[in-house]
Amino acid sequence: MSDFAAPLVPRFLRTPDAAVHLGLSARTLEKHRCYGTGPTYRKLGGRIVYAIDDLNAWAELGRRHSTSDPGQGTVHPARPVRR
Repeated sequence: MSDFAAPLVPRFLRTPDAAVHLGLSARTLEKHRCYGTGPTYRKLGGRIVYAIDDLNAWAELGRRHSTSDPGQGTVHPARPVRR
């Protein structure tokens, strides 16, 4: 039996850590949440948390291979979306 426990990998990140994960500022991620343009989040009590899989899926929407690649989705800017 091993004396070393497997390291715990977080499943959820709070806003500052989620922003670091995405390379954004926490304020930008808050704006995305308010405008509905950001990744899926959960509200647990009074805390906002993001699943790492949801952060990665949202970031994948912006994946492109070239400037002419239309991609599979759109990551909108952190401002109200006009429809």
